Amino acid sequence: MVHFVGAGPGAADLITVRGAELLKNAEVIIYAGSLVNKELLSYADEKCGIYNSASMTLEEVIAVMTENRDRNVVRLHTGDPAVYGAIREQMDRLNELGIKYEVCPGVSSMFGAAAAVNAEYTLPGVSQSVIITRLAGRTPVPEKESMESLASHGASMVIFLSAGMTGELSEKLIKGGYSADTPAAIVYKATWQDEKTVITTVGGLEKAARENGITKTALILVGGFLGNQYERSKLYDPMFSHGFRKAAE
Repeated sequence: MVHFVGAGPGAADLITVRGAELLKNAEVIIYAGSLVNKELLSYADEKCGIYNSASMTLEEVIAVMTENRDRNVVRLHTGDPAVYGAIREQMDRLNELGIKYEVCPGVSSMFGAAAAVNAEYTLPGVSQSVIITRLAGRTPVPEKESMESLASHGASMVIFLSAGMTGELSEKLIKGGYSADTPAAIVYKATWQDEKTVITTVGGLEKAARENGITKTALILVGGFLGNQYERSKLYDPMFSHGFRKAAE
């Protein structure tokens, strides 16, 4: 059995209980070494075979899984495997080979980043939607998902894999409809010991990243949810009725 396990946002104790148990029982671990905190490997048994996939191809990863098809294999991905985890292509190959697998979800770094800046993405009266995306770089994004078109919604945004292109990002966000003074944050290595948060604006993203030496391993948060204006939630409003409480008279 191959277990795709979400490692969580960074800190070793933010992996799920199930994920930690799978690591403890693993006979082979293939981990995304360029992103996963190596402290997570401390959960593994000393006899466990460990492979760093940072320098491996898809074919090499599948070969290790195939060679160990009768053992407990953990494929350890950063955050939650469903977000920029490239797991679909692995699962399709395992289907072809008749190798069983399952997915253990994890805490995405987008939530670690929100915690780092004490923010709520879905503030009433501000935004009830969260857009997760990235800039096109060496690998493209669909044309219909251009940063300008997504920015036009004015929703809360979490931008992955773009910390090295903050100047371009700033331009595209403003072109799409955000004002230059829209609140923004850069969160470097959310929940890691060397976490760094920088509060800035859409127009100040490039300068903020440069002054803090941040070029990778960071999320960029954009939107009014980082500001101070919002409406009170109806859920806890004494004048609002719902299935568990009647409104005050």
